[in-house]
Amino acid sequence: MKKALVFWFMFWGLLALAYGQNEFEKNVYVTASGDSLNYRLLRPEIEKEGEKYPLVLFLHGAGERGSDNEKQLFHGSQMWLNPLNRENYPAFVLFPQCPESGYWAYTERPSSFEPNQMPFDVPISPIFTILKELLDSYLSMPQVDKQRVYVIGLSMGAMGTYDLVIRYPEVFAAAIPICGTVNPTRLKAAKDVKFRIFHGDADTVVPINGSRQAYKALKAVGADVKYTEFPGTTHGSWNPAFNLPDFMSWLFSQKKK
Repeated sequence: MKKALVFWFMFWGLLALAYGQNEFEKNVYVTASGDSLNYRLLRPEIEKEGEKYPLVLFLHGAGERGSDNEKQLFHGSQMWLNPLNRENYPAFVLFPQCPESGYWAYTERPSSFEPNQMPFDVPISPIFTILKELLDSYLSMPQVDKQRVYVIGLSMGAMGTYDLVIRYPEVFAAAIPICGTVNPTRLKAAKDVKFRIFHGDADTVVPINGSRQAYKALKAVGADVKYTEFPGTTHGSWNPAFNLPDFMSWLFSQKKK
């Protein structure tokens, strides 16, 4: 009986994911030099002439890397398809896909995820160079609200989230890194970005100290930061985070001064 229930939950979950993939436009961004990046785009359900909409960049985790331009939608895409969210929080939502050989913020996977051992002097990764071009192409659109640009990342994507707001704090109004890590001494550059950080205290993949130290470092430089720890939660702390009743309302209330 239990096996049958698991099967049906998986079946309907995959069916819902497949439907969501149809809602997200499939695209490939190509640079002038011929480098490319797969990404999916969800537009506002109704675009009103002359109105500006927020832009959300969603960075997936290491398990969703690839070249199929589909796996990056596995976590997080469904909340953007919720009819109430589409009605109340219309936005341009970008889901790029990191290639299997890449690692968002770094040229390779860091040897340790402990915050004090994370890289400090970090050259921009090749994949982030392309990603920034993709982001700029949407920021140039007149219907995008440049004061309401947000980034959300899970695990490897949370590491990328930290890296992006450190490099380009002038771009982002808010950042939500979930179960991520970063060298905390880098975060001074991002003090004007508003943060909401999440982590499970039973995470055995990315140590919880990554989020704890990031929170302390941001508080120390006067950043607007909230931190939530989920007791007993392992690496999938994005699930309880996405289900918080104020997840969307907090994000979309943030605006650059």
